[in-house]
Amino acid sequence: MISDDQNADGSDPASPRSQDDMVPTLEDVARRAGVSTATVSRCLNTPERVVSDTRKRVMKVVQELGYAPNFGARALAARRTNTFGAIIPTMENAIFARGLQAFQEELGLNGITLLVASSSYSPELEEAQISALIARGADALLLIGHDRTRQSYALLDRRNIPYVVAWVFDPEMPRLSIGFDNRKAMQGLAAQVLAEGHRRIGFISAERTGNDRARDRYKGVCDAMRAAGLDPDADLQLIETEYGIGKGAQAFEKLMAATPRPTVVMCGNDVLAAGALSQARRMGIAVPGEVSITGFDDVEIAELVSPALTTVHVPHREMGRGAARLLLALRAGEGTRESVELPVEIRLRETLGPAPGTA
Repeated sequence: MISDDQNADGSDPASPRSQDDMVPTLEDVARRAGVSTATVSRCLNTPERVVSDTRKRVMKVVQELGYAPNFGARALAARRTNTFGAIIPTMENAIFARGLQAFQEELGLNGITLLVASSSYSPELEEAQISALIARGADALLLIGHDRTRQSYALLDRRNIPYVVAWVFDPEMPRLSIGFDNRKAMQGLAAQVLAEGHRRIGFISAERTGNDRARDRYKGVCDAMRAAGLDPDADLQLIETEYGIGKGAQAFEKLMAATPRPTVVMCGNDVLAAGALSQARRMGIAVPGEVSITGFDDVEIAELVSPALTTVHVPHREMGRGAARLLLALRAGEGTRESVELPVEIRLRETLGPAPGTA
């Protein structure tokens, strides 16, 4: 028998609400913000359609109440999850950090959540990650470079998942991309190196198999050498290595043991160059007096090392923002967009000097 001071379910009417009852609802947000539930929904799903003052007021209430939309219900109704995925080759360094940060910021302005995975430069692992992100409802994907398995591209096409390839620009490729011409960029830096009188060139490259950025940067050096009348097969000493400062140091030591040794060591990225520079210091080799060193990417380490590193500046943040906008347009069905080429700049700093004996 239920007493007079109990609810029908036996609970005490004076007791605090249950946890479910305390969860704020869309109606709670609308009531406190003084707007309709439709306006709250637009603020959360299509914020660009709501005037700034109203949007700020609603989002302030959302934060105050700790309101979280019912993700599953929203995804089911909209047939989208407002989640994008990005698969980068590695999280161990800053090469992709700036671009990914700008990518996330731009998505955040549009109510999109970002999921990030790292493939460790493995095409097979990346294929599994693409499949996993699609299974989790990712509306679109950001990918790095064009190299990946045919099965990956087939899955993306079969599931009709929008994707953009970044960090590369190749007009011969049919896939939508935003980035820069790695081959042309490295050719420009190599031409500057040759203008300083260098003829014996060492090149420390990331592994080129499955990495079109590394392959194209190597090709760029070869292009510049041929244009200067040099034979890369005879005058270029190549070492391929895994990514890392320690790996760059080991590769530099091997190059310095060669006879004759190179007068310049060009590196496929700044991290390998930082390793080469640290090893030169340990070996007592003056940079750039005895050997010059160059990098590629212009991440923070390029200016922090001493002497400061000559490198190629990559527009990381512009690339990230642009990739987000391209994906948002694709998801909105705004038609096929053209690939975007972004400019790079050669940053001449202290590690590049004249070849010994030519100054």
